[in-house]
Amino acid sequence: MKRREFITLLGGAAAAWPLAARAQQAERVRRIGVLMTMKADDPQSQPRLTAFAQGLQQLGWTVGQNVRVDYRWGGGNADASRKYAAELVALAPDIILAHSSGALAQLLQVTRTVPIVFTTVADPVGAGYIESLARPGGSATGFSSFEYGTSAKWLELLKQIAPGVTRVAVLREPALASGIGQLASIQAVAPSLGVELRPVDTRDAGEIERAITAFAQDSNGGLIVTGSPETVARRKLVITMAARHRLPAVYPYPLFVADGGLIAYGPDAAQW
Repeated sequence: MKRREFITLLGGAAAAWPLAARAQQAERVRRIGVLMTMKADDPQSQPRLTAFAQGLQQLGWTVGQNVRVDYRWGGGNADASRKYAAELVALAPDIILAHSSGALAQLLQVTRTVPIVFTTVADPVGAGYIESLARPGGSATGFSSFEYGTSAKWLELLKQIAPGVTRVAVLREPALASGIGQLASIQAVAPSLGVELRPVDTRDAGEIERAITAFAQDSNGGLIVTGSPETVARRKLVITMAARHRLPAVYPYPLFVADGGLIAYGPDAAQW
């Protein structure tokens, strides 16, 4: 889903607000909360904020005039995202933008009444965030980055570029439904490709570094990085470890390749 379509959806939600709010500055300034799972100083963050502000302005919403945007940055840390989700809801926003599965999961634990638009969420139906794609139900709606079946393509692609790989470490976030679903999809095709899998949790940088180092001690290894806030936040560490141990690796988003990763199969989230 492209950025223009995403902004149109958010604008459509905003269209439910009184039209007078767009025409008269005297009307109450509307408030949007944004929970980002990236870090504020991440080079990939600013282009997203700029595109978001430009899209709002195209629909008649100007930051500082008739709309206010409150940002919070989880930085790939679940505890921080949980704290900031509560902070945003306490501000009583008219609507909240949730960036990724991690942000959406935390927000839905805090509120089921504030409207939420989400993006870059893997299989929101399977994760239980919405009832169906056609009729989301509840207070959340948005866009799915990919369904779990895409994860199998990561392993197939890895075997194409490195046929000798027989062992694959899979970095995933086990606390998220997407982490479980993506790994299950990869496990379903691994036997037919003659590959043994080793799941690696992404709870902290030290764990990632130790697990990859230990895994790389044996030969014929490869690496798959699933999509999650923590892998995005720690992508430079993961890319460095893959290069250090000469592990062919497949990543979920092009931003990993922009930072030196080998190859990616997935959407360009900056265009949403």
